[in-house]
Amino acid sequence: MSSSLNNLGKRLRGCCLASAIMVLPAVPAAGAEKILHTFQGGSDGIAPWGVLIRDKTGNLYGTTAGGGGGMGCNDGSDGCGIVFRIAPDATEAVLHAFAGGCDGAFPFSGLVADKTGNFYGTTVSGGTCNSDQGDGTVYKLAPDGTETVVYAFMGGSDGYGPNGLTADEKGNLYGMTSAGGNGPGCNNIGCGLVFEITPKGKETVLYNFQGGSDGAEPYGNVIRDAVGNLFGTTADGGSSGCGGGGCGTVFKLAPDGTETILYAFQGGSDGEFPQNGVVADSAGNLYGTTAGGGGELVGTIFEVTPAGIESVLYSFARESGGYYPEAGLIFDKAGNLYSTTSYGGGAGCKASGGCGAAFMLAPDGSETVLYGFKGHRGREPSAGLLLGKHGDLYGTTNEGGDENNGVVFELKE
Repeated sequence: MSSSLNNLGKRLRGCCLASAIMVLPAVPAAGAEKILHTFQGGSDGIAPWGVLIRDKTGNLYGTTAGGGGGMGCNDGSDGCGIVFRIAPDATEAVLHAFAGGCDGAFPFSGLVADKTGNFYGTTVSGGTCNSDQGDGTVYKLAPDGTETVVYAFMGGSDGYGPNGLTADEKGNLYGMTSAGGNGPGCNNIGCGLVFEITPKGKETVLYNFQGGSDGAEPYGNVIRDAVGNLFGTTADGGSSGCGGGGCGTVFKLAPDGTETILYAFQGGSDGEFPQNGVVADSAGNLYGTTAGGGGELVGTIFEVTPAGIESVLYSFARESGGYYPEAGLIFDKAGNLYSTTSYGGGAGCKASGGCGAAFMLAPDGSETVLYGFKGHRGREPSAGLLLGKHGDLYGTTNEGGDENNGVVFELKE
C-alpha cells in the first residue's frame, strides 16, 4: 500500500459504522481465522478500511481506500478506491471503481444500505470535475452498480473530508466532516461539523464545532436515537489537557441544533482521543474506545451515562493483548462488546508489538483476545467487526495478506 494512502488513512481513523441501540446474537469464543479474500492491488483494490455490512443472502459489502485501476488518482495507490462484494462462496466482485474528479476518491468509510438495496457512502476527496482534488462526496450506488454523487463538499464552511453515514427512516443521511465549518479554531481551517443530507441531495449544516471546550475534529459517525438526538465523539477539544488542545469529547446534538458535551476526556488514565463514535444500549448508556490514554497510554474502553458520568471499563496494556483500539464497538445480546486493536495481539509484526487483534470485553470487565493477526494473514485492522447470524465475526485488515494490500476475514469458534 502506498505510504501516502496509508498516512491519509491514519489521519482519517473513524470509519466504522456505528449503530444505535444494537442487539445481536451472542458470540462464541472465536479462534480460527478464515481468509475470505486477499486484495491483489490494481483493479482489485487496496486497503479496506470501513466496517463491513451484510445482506439477507449472506453477501458482504465494503470499500477499499485505494486500488480499482483508475488513472484519476496519481498518488501511487493504483486507483481511487472501490466498492466490493464478497459472496458466501468467497467470490469477490468489484461493484464500482472510483475515478476521481466528479466521481469521488478514497472511500475510507463503510456503507449503509436502504430497503431497496441501494448503498450510500462517502469519499474523503474528489467531487470536483477534471481534478483528483476536491473535498469529498456522499455517493449512492444502485444494485446494478450505477453510482451517483448525491452531494459534493465544497470545503470551507461546507466541510472537508466526510466520515461515515447514518440514515433515518426517511432516508436522510447524517454524518460529520473532520475539518471545515465556520469555527474559528483549528488553525483557521475549521474544527469540523455535523451535516444532514436529504435523499435529493440538499445539505444542511446542523452544527459547527468551535474548538476548545466545544470539541474539535469529529471522526467516525454519529448515531441517532428515537427522538432525533445525535451522539458522537470528537478527537480533540473539551479540556485543556493533552498538550492544550484537549483530549476529546462525547457529545449530544439535539434536533434544534443545541450541542451538549456529555463528557470531556482528561487524558492519562482517563483516556484520550476517541476516534470512532459510540454505540448505545437500551438504557441510553454510550460506549466507545479511545486510541490513547489508560494505564499504559495505549487506549481504553469507556462508558458514559445519559447524565454524563464516565467510567473506564477497560484499560489496554501492551503485554496482555492488543492495544491502540481505533475502531468502534458492537454489542451482542449478552452485553459483550467486540472490536479490534491496530497493534498487539501476538508474536507477529514484532517491530510494532503485534499485528493487531480482535477482542471481546465481557460485562464484568474482563477482556479476551479472540484472535491475534499474523501479518501474512492480515495486519492492522482499522475497522470494527460485523456479527453474523450464527455468531461468526467478519472484518478487514488494511494491510497484510499475500500482497500486503489487506484482507477480508471471518473468525469462527
